[in-house]
Parts: sequence; C-alpha cells; structure tokens
Amino acid sequence: MTKYRSTFAMIGAAGYIAPRHMRAIKETGCNLVAALDPSDSVGIIDSFFPDCRYFREYERFDRHIDKIRRKSADGAIDFVSICSPNYLHDAHVRFAFRSGANAICEKPMVLNPWNLDGLQEIEQTTGRKVFNILQLRLHPSLIKIKNRIDQSASKKKYEVDLTYVTSRGQWYLSSWKGEEEKSGGIATNIGVHLFDMLGWLFGDLQLNEVHLYNKHKASGFLEYQNARVRWFLSIDEKDLPQSERDLNKRTYRSITIDQEEVEFSDGFTDLHTQSYQQILDGNGFGCEDARAAITTVHDIRNAKLKAPPSTPHPFALVNL
Repeated sequence: MTKYRSTFAMIGAAGYIAPRHMRAIKETGCNLVAALDPSDSVGIIDSFFPDCRYFREYERFDRHIDKIRRKSADGAIDFVSICSPNYLHDAHVRFAFRSGANAICEKPMVLNPWNLDGLQEIEQTTGRKVFNILQLRLHPSLIKIKNRIDQSASKKKYEVDLTYVTSRGQWYLSSWKGEEEKSGGIATNIGVHLFDMLGWLFGDLQLNEVHLYNKHKASGFLEYQNARVRWFLSIDEKDLPQSERDLNKRTYRSITIDQEEVEFSDGFTDLHTQSYQQILDGNGFGCEDARAAITTVHDIRNAKLKAPPSTPHPFALVNL
C-alpha cells in the first residue's frame, strides 16, 4: 500500500487554478481522495488522481469527509485545498477547520480584512491553520531583489512602474469574476498577488490613490516605505503593447525599478509545488502574511477616484 505524506480534499476542482494544486499535491508525495465542484468538467483529475472520489453536491461531499473523519483514528483528511470562487473562500476554510483539517487557499484568501479576523479566531479555538498561496514570494528573481533592498544601506525610495495586462474574452464579465461582490473586482481578482509582492518587497504602505477603476481596468499610485509605485491593471486586449499583439500574445507583465526592467515571467505559474512543499515542511504564509494585500485591494475598490498626476503611468490613460 502506498504511503502518502498527507491526505487532501479539494473544493473547486473544475476551476482554472485547480490543476496547479493537483500537480502540487502529486509532486509533494501526497494523495487527493475527494473533490467537490458543481461543474462536472473535472476530467483533469484523471491525470493526477484517478481514484479520487468526486462530488457535485456540497452536502454529499460534506457527508463523505465526515465519514472519513469518524472512521479514522487520526482524522484522515490533513488538508483541504480551496480553489473555489473568491467570495466562498472563508466559508470553505471554515469547512476545513470543522472537518479537522488545515486549509490551503488560493489568492485572495478573503475579500475583506475583517474576514481574516474571523478566521484567526477559529484558528485559535481549533488549533488548525489556513495557508495562502503567495507564490511570488518564492520567485528566485524577486527574492534576489528583496535581498538587495533589505541589505541596502541607502534609505532611498525606489521609483516603480507596474503593468499587468491579461486579456480576457467575453465570458469573463458574464462569470462570477465579473461580479465585484463575488470576485472583489479587477484589483483583487488579477492583482492581489502583485500587491502582495509590492508590500513584501517595499515595506509598509503609506499612501493609496486610485486614478482609474472600472470592470476592465484600474490604475493608481501607491507609496510604500521604500518605493513609489505607479500601477496599471487591465483585462482589455486593446491595452496590450502593439509588440505583444503582433506576436499574438494575450498577457503582458512589466515591472521596472528605477527604470530597470525586472524579469519574472518565467516560473510565474510553476511555484505551487514549492508553496505546498513549504507548507508541508511546517512553513507557509498565513493570515497575517495575507493581510496587507487584502487591505490594499479592499481600499482600492472602495476608494474615491482622484485625478491622475501630470505624469501618469504610461498606460494609465489608454482606451478610457
């Protein structure tokens, strides 16, 4: 009989990000025994765990997990991986805790800072933990930059320009991702990992201005302890640089620090296994690690728009 390092269940098995979690579970020597998703487009499970039990209905999934717990002396399910829509994350973390398991949750862990407070209270009473996937903190290029910033004797503020354009088709705004109360809006849904990266690199946030905000794009200015950041996010294909469109590319990422381009596209999507490895080794990023970025994106979507400065981010006024 195969000896697995840990046993997992998963919520949101048909989602875009779920295969990365399945691969991470597999590559860390663990087993996925049960998966839930109301959509039955979950054939990807066969590539990783063909013996995994699949459920379309939450109630049957809940009953199955509870049966495993009651029949096993050690609780059986060690972790629940949460890949569900953003607005359900905190509810599904609480399900994991009630089931006697820890949780590994995709970004954003929750939509609002006070939701973190509630999860921390339950952590204290249950002894369980929730870990967030903040994979950019594990990216080798970004670790080098952080080490350089931390070791610098200079107290200067870096000048940073951040652009992320990830084209999305007509389906996007018709799905839960287009509903701000479910996704948190564009800054939360596609930008939270980038705002986490900025806070991790440059310290405490001191100023948060929003110059543009709608369903398709957003831009603004952030001042951190060690940086001034002009940022622009978009899901509109028209905002891609012409050079990228000529190559039929649908995603463009750029971050410059003092006009020096930082390359972090390679390996951007391949750090989930490393994230899982750290969690299984007793490390990982918890509620407090996620708090600064959750607060930042909450404030962005609730901000009153301000006029952009006289020298805005180069893409900030494109296609308004």
